Amino acid sequence: MKVQQLFTGCLAEMAYYIVSNGEAAIVDPLRETAPYLALASADNAKIKYIFLTHFHADFVSGHVDLARETGASIVLGPTATAAFDMHQGKDGERFPLGAVSIELLHTPGHTMESVSYVLIDEVGKKHCVFTGDCLFIGDVGRPDLAVNKSMSQEDLAGHLFDSLRNKLMPLPDDILVYPNHGAGSACGKMMSKETYDTLGNQKRHNYALRADMSREDFIREVSTGLTKPPQYFPKNVQMNKGVNQSIDTLLRKGTTAITPAQFKQLSSQENILVIDTRSVEVVEQGTVPGAWFIGIDGAFAPWVGTLVASLEQEIIFICDPGRVQEVVTRFARVGYDAVSGFLDGGMEAWQAAGYPVESFQSVTADRFAKKLKTGKAGTVLDVRKASEYASEHVQGVANFPLDYLLTNLSKIDPDQTYTLHCLGGYRSLIASSIFKARGISQVTHVTGGFKAIKQAAVALTDYICPTTLL
Repeated sequence: MKVQQLFTGCLAEMAYYIVSNGEAAIVDPLRETAPYLALASADNAKIKYIFLTHFHADFVSGHVDLARETGASIVLGPTATAAFDMHQGKDGERFPLGAVSIELLHTPGHTMESVSYVLIDEVGKKHCVFTGDCLFIGDVGRPDLAVNKSMSQEDLAGHLFDSLRNKLMPLPDDILVYPNHGAGSACGKMMSKETYDTLGNQKRHNYALRADMSREDFIREVSTGLTKPPQYFPKNVQMNKGVNQSIDTLLRKGTTAITPAQFKQLSSQENILVIDTRSVEVVEQGTVPGAWFIGIDGAFAPWVGTLVASLEQEIIFICDPGRVQEVVTRFARVGYDAVSGFLDGGMEAWQAAGYPVESFQSVTADRFAKKLKTGKAGTVLDVRKASEYASEHVQGVANFPLDYLLTNLSKIDPDQTYTLHCLGGYRSLIASSIFKARGISQVTHVTGGFKAIKQAAVALTDYICPTTLL
């Protein structure tokens, strides 16, 4: 028996590969199928099951494609309904896999169809439990994503309390807990950077598993401090319930090379969005006018999902050589399937053709500190999350979170001068690029962000000042 955790940093997501005696199973796969096929091929194993813990909100799963390619059964929980063929598992049902078995536990609360899967080894020991978004390391799943007319956030939190107390906490203390997400995911609010732990350790350290916690206290605590989920979450849920374009189709379309002349013509159309996926340092020097920066080496997929309002938005992109397929794959992971190609030859070819280049103004933290003291920084906006801002920020500076930038852009005066900063410079350049694309030309961002600002001679405060824009 072998269990392999497959961690994807951009989404803070963990999928799992299990193999025993030539039979394999995948738990919560991402959209691309190639990595799972390669693992099974290396072990000379046949993928028998694709286990989904629930209909995910933060990424599009490749379960239908993987089932089509392997003949594996897709397994979901007792209340799940979908547009594809699946096995609707029963609470307590066991699935044989080589010399081991996997037991389904219905654990509703994050969503009503949510389940966990217990891996029972060759000698009958409960080795690990794949908890999906029910139980994280240091946290539990948020109970607000599946709210509907008949089910409130408090109702879901109550179901989650019961699932934890009646299904997961009675498992052996030495069983390993393998969740679907870790720190950085919007599916919880205070997840640990650790990607697995023993259940016994979680009982000691996870606030939601306290033995003395009442049902009412649990509901209050897990429901407090939740921020609005990204706008693409419900759209990804619907995609995961349906049958989508295959990843191979998306890769063929999205990796189309577009000449600079064609790219220029397309980029001038209002219905087409250009995204530059290169690094902060490179994009600062110049990009196609009107392009948004969302760097592939940052939290690319979540920011695309947060900022690009429609999954049907046609997108063309700029990237570093050799990364075209990676970029298209990462768009597809969050359901952006209308990607139609990339700038052939990159910015070198664009500039060689004599086309205009948009550059971005930046300022060091020390220079920013001097401009702030002399009143020459213009309107300064902190584009970090509200929680980051509340913890510590530059005195007198307003919060304008990138998460809500587009819905609050009407508050921005295009004739004013703005200086933007985030924690390290990635988000502030995203914000700067959107400002410029929307006609706000007098914008500068602070290189090194708040990390660098803290080392400069700038007054800081830890309370939310009245200039907060949100």
